Amino acid sequence: MSDNLPEQKTSNNSEEIDLVVIFNLIGKSFAKLFNFIGSIFRAIFSVGVYALKAIVVNFKIILITMVLAGFLGYVLEAMRPNTYYSSMLVRPYFDSKFQLVTNIDYFNALLDSEDYNTLSNIFEIDEASAKNIVDFEITPGPETENERIKQYDQFIKSIDSVRAQDISFDDFVENRSIYSGDLFELTVYSQKKDIFTKLEEGLNSSFTNEYSTKKMQKRDSLIIIQRENILDQLSQVDSLQKIYIGVLEYESQAPSTEFSLGGEGFSLSKDKSNTKEYDLLNKEIDLRNQLRALQEKKVDEDVFFDVISSFQKVGSKYSVWFEKYSIIFPILAFLLLCLLYITIKTVKFVKNYEG
Repeated sequence: MSDNLPEQKTSNNSEEIDLVVIFNLIGKSFAKLFNFIGSIFRAIFSVGVYALKAIVVNFKIILITMVLAGFLGYVLEAMRPNTYYSSMLVRPYFDSKFQLVTNIDYFNALLDSEDYNTLSNIFEIDEASAKNIVDFEITPGPETENERIKQYDQFIKSIDSVRAQDISFDDFVENRSIYSGDLFELTVYSQKKDIFTKLEEGLNSSFTNEYSTKKMQKRDSLIIIQRENILDQLSQVDSLQKIYIGVLEYESQAPSTEFSLGGEGFSLSKDKSNTKEYDLLNKEIDLRNQLRALQEKKVDEDVFFDVISSFQKVGSKYSVWFEKYSIIFPILAFLLLCLLYITIKTVKFVKNYEG
């Protein structure tokens, strides 16, 4: 047993040595990791200091260049004619939205080809005013989340149920075309700020085409047929009501013929007619509601479009950030100076590099 003690001590010592080696390796690994992270921060700090040093040393050149670039941008902004815009919101009917989108593209094509004579004839304005028009734009009108959900539900019901499982609401909203909505916003850009109301008449003519006209006529013909059918049913209901009223009057005036048999409580009486005045009344109400709905539809959709909001008499000034030259030019000048500085430093380094 005394011979096993040295062997146990030796094994314990070897296990302790292995643990020490492992901890040393772990410590060295963490030290290398911290040194690597520290070197990254030192490199970032050095780059920042060198960049600030270059800016401080060349501060006067940078300042003068940016001031000159800003002045040049301001002059170009002052020389450039102002652009104004105004929008109108419309709701097309009878699928006239397809013709509307096509005509907006046609107007822009006329502008690109500088065919101002045709534009002046379409909008009934002079050619000088037509030259002030910059662009026509059509976009889907404003809609709430509930309206998008309703459109999504209608779309899902119109396709196969298996296919509908693969189309999410986000996919539907993202892949909709401009023809999906019922409201459209028409925006006109012009260098003349009071021309917009003069363009409404020409834009209104953009809704009418042969297809929409035929669809409106077909709708009106169907309404006439449905109206005549409902009036005929109302006439029949009225005749039945008169017959039932006559039956009730007759029964109310007829003498009672009830008598009993023995003492068992049995009685014989003439059964009264089972009339359905209440059902007839409900039927009449339903038919009149249908008739009213047809009349309301005829009144609500008696035109090819409704103007929800018209153009402003005076347009708003149009401005976008990439056309603010007084701000863009100084930024571009600073970036060009940085690129020039880096290029010079790189060329010098390459020339002096000896490997």
